[in-house]
Order: sequence, then structure tokens, then C-alpha cells
Amino acid sequence: MDELIPLSNTNLGRLPSTVRAPQYDRTKLTPGIIHIGLGNFHRAHQAWYLHRLFDAGLNHDWAILGAGVRSYDKDQRDKLLAQDCLTTLIELAPARSSAEIIGSMIDYIPIENGNTALIERMADPAIRIVSLTVTEGGYYIDPVTKAFDQTHPDIEHDAKNPDRPLTVFGALVAALARRKASGSGPFTGLSCDNLQGNGHILQQAVVSLASMSNPALARWIEEECSFPNSMVDCIVPATGMKEIDLARSFGVDDAAPVTHEPFRQWVIEDDFCAGRPDWEKCGATFTGNVQTHETMKIRVLNAGHQLLANAGEILSIETISEAMAHPLIGAFFRKTAIQEIAPHVAPVPEMTAEAYIDLIAARFANPAIIDTTRRVAFDGSSRHTGFLLPTLREALAADTPVDGLALAEAIWARMCYGIREDGSVISPNDPNWDALKNAAIQAKSDPAVWLAQHNIYGRLANDLRFKTVFERRLRQIWREGLEAALKDYLVSEATAYRASHGMDARLS
Repeated sequence: MDELIPLSNTNLGRLPSTVRAPQYDRTKLTPGIIHIGLGNFHRAHQAWYLHRLFDAGLNHDWAILGAGVRSYDKDQRDKLLAQDCLTTLIELAPARSSAEIIGSMIDYIPIENGNTALIERMADPAIRIVSLTVTEGGYYIDPVTKAFDQTHPDIEHDAKNPDRPLTVFGALVAALARRKASGSGPFTGLSCDNLQGNGHILQQAVVSLASMSNPALARWIEEECSFPNSMVDCIVPATGMKEIDLARSFGVDDAAPVTHEPFRQWVIEDDFCAGRPDWEKCGATFTGNVQTHETMKIRVLNAGHQLLANAGEILSIETISEAMAHPLIGAFFRKTAIQEIAPHVAPVPEMTAEAYIDLIAARFANPAIIDTTRRVAFDGSSRHTGFLLPTLREALAADTPVDGLALAEAIWARMCYGIREDGSVISPNDPNWDALKNAAIQAKSDPAVWLAQHNIYGRLANDLRFKTVFERRLRQIWREGLEAALKDYLVSEATAYRASHGMDARLS
């Protein structure tokens, strides 16, 4: 490509014919949504659905205002404002790639101490939905009890200083207080994070925080606001120079392009107190049964990501597709998913658990998606507790196989030691990294130390069946290496267990 076109409103008409441009007049868009946590996933997923509605000539009063509550969001804001909040989306299919420019976001709210500008914009009655992607670990919930952590210093600050909050939830409470006082009405809070019952969790955070300083406001929020559950799905790698260069190969100079797989899914509970866009007209699914879709996705895709990424990190495998192609790691994912996870996943109308595992395996294997094991392994303390341990608890209660799930926890413990099998260092990759690494170091000689992390395992540490398998597998990994442990799992205990219980012992 000879000429690079800087991404901006004025240059939309100059884009190469191979790049799909917005089919609507962005100057006619007005805001209806504020999205907090404007990372790659939001732009490849929720923002795309809205963009396609705009392309169809619909819902032009529902444009997005971007927002953040942390200082590190300022760099992203600067990049996006410099290009009029436009984003190049690059779809990476195994055989080809394609690009389009999305324009559903029209501004980015200033990021400042006390979140004054964000609160003011959320208090505007034109804003009818506030959506969030703040990561699974960003909801201040105890991973064992699932209760809101009212003792966290950030939360205590917001309860004492409701007009100058630190957290996104404090900002939501402050904005809703203004709307209640002005009579401008509630808005819908829409979580788009990978949490089972994410709407309920968001409601718990907002109402619990409000109750600490203003019980009357908390009751009003609970009665008037909506917090629909939703399930979101699209594999979206992080952006680096490779992705920026890929955008340039299409002739577009974009400081923050986004790559994504050729698959999206959005399943939403239809509970919006102040209206919503017609997302069903561009592929979203509205249902009263989000939980079943959620469970399938979280327990297969998100849990499967941890099975691949943790093992890949230990063996110095850089990407998820390479981990899936590894004969032992890929087989570990498939066997654990089919024999230990699928029995605890109900089918949805269009998909059985087994068919979904095949779909996820194909998506994981897509070599065009350069999704690093490091990115996927980030924040294991939230992801293991949210994605893997619920299935483990159900399997133990049902007396079904758990050897692969226990091995997955042993692999995570080995990864948190911080040194790969080739001697290279694994850099800190979890908000609780120091505590995890300390436990992992001690667990090398005493595996029970790892399970003694009550904030992660709770009563699971006392389950003899899980504890026995976990400790043996972690000792085996340290003694013989990860590949030996994987080989042993693929031919041994789960198969023997199934045979002893009169079950089909065939390896899948």
C-alpha cells in the first residue's frame, strides 16, 4: 500500500475500497449509551453491533460515549480522540482477513480525579444505558462467598466520599443520586464481563455501595433501575505493533486498531428500564434464559482458555492456537472438556455441550488469531474461581471425574512459581501475583499450601478426593515435568474412573 490514510472523519471518503466505511452520517448521531472500560473487546463486540444498526439506518440516538475511571485509561482516550473515536476492526479468518471502520462511539469523557465529568454525563437523561467491561476481577466480590466486599479501601472511600468516588460503582451511585433528585429517572446498568449472572453482580455492587451511605437511594436503585444479565463472546487479542502494521497493510493509519475472530455472540436478558437499541436486528439474541448460554460459554471457552494458557506458559508456547496444536495440551483441553466439564453443562436450543466443544476447539485453533497465552492467563485468581472451580465443585458433588480439573489447578500453581521449564521468567500476571507466587514456591515441597488459599479454594481444600489428586499431580509436574503429567492424565485415571463406574471409557 503506497499511501496511508490517517483515520479521521474527514478521511472516511478517502479510504481504500477494500476497507468497509460507515454508511451513516456520524454528525447526526446523538449519545444514548456510556460505556466504561473501553478496551479492545468492547470495540470488537458491543460497539460493532451498534455500528451495524447505524449502518441499517436505525437507532441513531444511541451512540456511545467512552469512559474510564483509572489513570491508565488516559492514553487510550488520547489515541481515540485523535482519530475522532473511529476504530479499524480487522477480522482474522484462517484463510484471509478483512477490515472495516466502525463509528458508533462519538466522544470520550475526560478522565479525572473524582470522576466529575463522568458523573455529570451519566446524570444526563439522554443517557439510558451505562454498560461496562471492567474485567471479572473488577466487581469487588469475594471469590468464595460472592458477597460484595464492603471493607475494600476503595469502597470505604466511596461510601465516605460519595461525591468524589474512586470506583466505577461509586460513579454510578453518584449519577443515580442526581437523577433521583432531579426526577430524570433511572438508567439500565449493563455488564458485559464474563461473569455468571453479571447483571445480578453489577446490581449487587451498586446497591450495596449505595446502602453504605444512602439507604433510601439504594432502595430506589433496586426498585427503578434494570441490570440485565448478558453473555458476550468474541476472541479479541491485545493490540501491539503487529496489529498496527496489519491496519497499515489495508492502507489505514490507526493508533489503536482491533483484531478479532470471525465469530460473535451476544445473548441478553430483555430488561431495560429506559429503552434500548434494536440489537436483535443485527444478530443479538434476547432471551429469558441467559444463564444456560452463560454457563456453556464460561465453562467451556473461558475455562478452556485457562487449560491452554497456563500449560502453554510453562512450556514457553506463545499463543493459544499453538497451545491447541500441541498434541498434549490440545488433547488435555478436549478430554477435560468432554469428560469432566460437558456433564455439567446443559444444552441450549441450538447447541449441545459436545457440539459447542467442537466449535470452541476450532476457534482456539485458528492460527490467524495471535492471542497470547500471557494475555489469556492474566488474572487467574479471578478466572479460575469464576470459570473452573464451579464445575469442579459440581463434579465432586456428583461423584464424576475431576482428575483433569485437579490437574488444571496444579498446572496453574506451577505457572505461578514464575519460572518456565526452560528457565525463563514469567513476569507478574495477576493482581495477586505476590501472594500466588509465594504460595507456589512453598507448594513445590508442600502442595497443600496452595490449596490453603482460602480466598480461592474455600472448602475445596478440605475435599479429600480433589486434594489427593491435586497434590499428586503437582508433585508429578515438579518431579517429571508437565508433559509427563499430561501424558499420564490422557491415558490413566479419568479413564479408569469411568470404567469402574460402568461408564464409557473411550478417550475423546
